[in-house]
Amino acid sequence: MNQRVLIVEDEPNIASALKFLLDHAGFDVVVEADGAQAVARVSESGADVVVLDVMLPNRSGFDILRDMRSGSHADTPVLMLTAKGQAQDRKTAEELGVTAFMTKPFSNAEVIKAVRELAAL
Repeated sequence: MNQRVLIVEDEPNIASALKFLLDHAGFDVVVEADGAQAVARVSESGADVVVLDVMLPNRSGFDILRDMRSGSHADTPVLMLTAKGQAQDRKTAEELGVTAFMTKPFSNAEVIKAVRELAAL
């Protein structure tokens, strides 16, 4: 059975590019665009890895990560993708328990490598 990746990304072009890449890398991919629905989607999807944007409608990626780490998804690997690559964002993500952090724009190979590493945890 393929490992499942949940992509939480509100920008349609980025979400579809990530879905395409990860589908072709052999993952079962689910996409959620709404921050308010993201934690529920982690449960529903049975995600092995979550690729999480920081800037989302209705809820930030930081809030979602905080909820995941304090709930039943404390151990689910999370790759945070953000256009906001400032040191403070990275520090906040690390304090909240992010597994890996990557800034946009990213290389396709880097994303696939990171997701494969997280899926192996």
